[in-house]
Amino acid sequence: MHADQHASTVGVPGNAADVTRTIDVNMDDSMRFVPDHVTVKAGETVRFFLKNRGKMPHEMVIGSMAELKEHAEIMRKFPSMEHEEPNMITLKPGQRGGLIWKFDRPGSVDFACLVPGHMEAGMVAKVTVSK
Repeated sequence: MHADQHASTVGVPGNAADVTRTIDVNMDDSMRFVPDHVTVKAGETVRFFLKNRGKMPHEMVIGSMAELKEHAEIMRKFPSMEHEEPNMITLKPGQRGGLIWKFDRPGSVDFACLVPGHMEAGMVAKVTVSK
């Protein structure tokens, strides 16, 4: 996949050297992200530090709802497909990890767990990007 394909409606993969703050996000088997809404400023590079507190794998994928639904459909067709992209992180039970994203313009973007059935069960959150 080309680098420009990793861009989303309000952002691009970020660099660790540019991180301006870290946001802790917990995932668990209740099919929720905590927090489920985050506000950042345009131009901000954020490190999401995630912890999977559940007993099953979970992931965080950043994108527009259309992008997430398209990706979720692919995951339903190929549930055991392993993949790695700069706009996502997959964590096994008990695992921690980080994802760095630069929010380059105002708007909103979503993130979801695209393990089959998880997004449909409500594992979706929103990032609002202010000016």
